[in-house]
Amino acid sequence: MSRIGRKEIDVPAGVTVRVDSGHLAVKGPRGELRRPLPPGVKLQQEGPKLKVQRVDESRTGAALHGLARALLQNLVTGVSKGFQRKLEINGVGYRAEVSGSAINFTLGYSHPVVFALPTGVKATVEKNFLTLDGADREVLGQTAARIRALRGPEPYKGKGIKYVEEIIQRKVGKTGASA
Repeated sequence: MSRIGRKEIDVPAGVTVRVDSGHLAVKGPRGELRRPLPPGVKLQQEGPKLKVQRVDESRTGAALHGLARALLQNLVTGVSKGFQRKLEINGVGYRAEVSGSAINFTLGYSHPVVFALPTGVKATVEKNFLTLDGADREVLGQTAARIRALRGPEPYKGKGIKYVEEIIQRKVGKTGASA
């Protein structure tokens, strides 16, 4: 039995969970999210708590038990509290500014980079920190990864876009000693 899959999910007040033809639909104050329910698992609701159970003891049911519970927990947390991802922009002249549903970056290229935000993701910029906010954890993480890929951090001076909690292994430059 999966340790993660056995845990119950607390559904906060104002959040509703329903299963429609194999799809999970979770609705809360921050919006509504839908996701297909993996095969081999079923939901059981007991008041404000949800339990994910296996349909049978097959290998795929066991593999998807913990996954289904984690995905459902992310949906419930997303529509109730939401998720945040913070990025840091380092480099002389590197900056970002939000304009509507797009972010304009100046990253040392010969042209400005315009990044269109997907629906459901909001961005704010304070000094050199970019904060992404959204209900869908998967879309938020993918958006942060795509922004980081615009100018990944380099190991010599640390210039580029990195996650706030990320630690860049720095390299020593050339020594300049001649033989």
